[in-house]
Amino acid sequence: MKSAFITGAGLTAFGRHEGYDTLDLMTLAARDALDDAGLEKGHIDGVVTGYSTSMPHLMLATLFCEHFGLNPSYANALQLGGATGAALVMQAKLLVQTGQCDRVLVVAGENRLTNEGGRDQAIQTLAQVGHAHQEVPFGAMIPGYYALLAGQYLVRTGASETDLAQIAVYMRRQAQATEGAHLTAALTLEEAMASRPIATPLRMADCCPISDGAAAFVVTAAPSEHGAVRIAGAGQAHKHQHISTATDWTNFGAADAADRAFAEAGIGRRQVDMLGIYDSFTVTLAMLLEETGFAPRGRAGQQVASGFHNGPDQPLNTHGGLLSYGHPGVAGGMAHLVEVTRQMQRRAGVRQTKGPANAAYVHADGGVLSAHVGLVLAADRG
Repeated sequence: MKSAFITGAGLTAFGRHEGYDTLDLMTLAARDALDDAGLEKGHIDGVVTGYSTSMPHLMLATLFCEHFGLNPSYANALQLGGATGAALVMQAKLLVQTGQCDRVLVVAGENRLTNEGGRDQAIQTLAQVGHAHQEVPFGAMIPGYYALLAGQYLVRTGASETDLAQIAVYMRRQAQATEGAHLTAALTLEEAMASRPIATPLRMADCCPISDGAAAFVVTAAPSEHGAVRIAGAGQAHKHQHISTATDWTNFGAADAADRAFAEAGIGRRQVDMLGIYDSFTVTLAMLLEETGFAPRGRAGQQVASGFHNGPDQPLNTHGGLLSYGHPGVAGGMAHLVEVTRQMQRRAGVRQTKGPANAAYVHADGGVLSAHVGLVLAADRG
């Protein structure tokens, strides 16, 4: 079976893009990804994209192809909440490996912040991931669902709200060195702890912002001249949709997805040099780090505060993550993969890590720890 490589990556700034709609933002990221890969539109024979809450079109992939001027032999759109971006890359990998396509464009974007309905529309739409009879009628929103997780997490592990706040402070520090980040104002631990309560025990600093933005990749069977970043392994898991039906608090599915990705890649967690882990809320990151085996139970916040060391250094979300770089929907999780790719290609500028960058793990979740996708990347330098 063929290998699949990330040969181009594009990422807009996250924040406010007044006057740009979903298709406009997707176009910006797609152009950058094609330029990065050294390809023209006519070279693309596959397109995969996600969804947009501000443009809920039934045929978004085909719509974008028409808008951008593409004529692919394959096009599809997926919807897995925050896990969508990683799932799109996994699908592109399979399309290339099986020979269905040679060059696949993965693209997603949304004006989630500045669309006509604004943040309120996005919040209302996202709340529908809750159970139609047991959750949504009671007015629960996404922060409320994650607050339930956070409360249980703190009780079950002995972690503290300060531990979660440490994660917010770390992400803001990373974003301050990242051009295009949504939130870059300095954030101290004291300020994070004093920020406005949103859904106890989560405060404002524990929650990602709602942003405009887009991201894109080109996935091909041949490596890039920038450095060969191979999608070495991919895995998914879907153990529940609604948090009220989840029964296994030791494994929401993240561990299963990670195990499958590492098994395909043929490497172990200790060989990973860097991480890109979904962080829609501080508790999201804490629970994912611990469940996937990159932090001891209840210790993720402390580990992040100490510089995030797990044996060898494993830099984490060096762009600032969803918590500070921003979150425009599907593209939010894709930004983690863009950052890891650039780090592995030694093209991260002032953020470039000093240690090795031979293998990385990226994890995304959708819903309320509902859908999980893990990706293992390898730098094939030979």
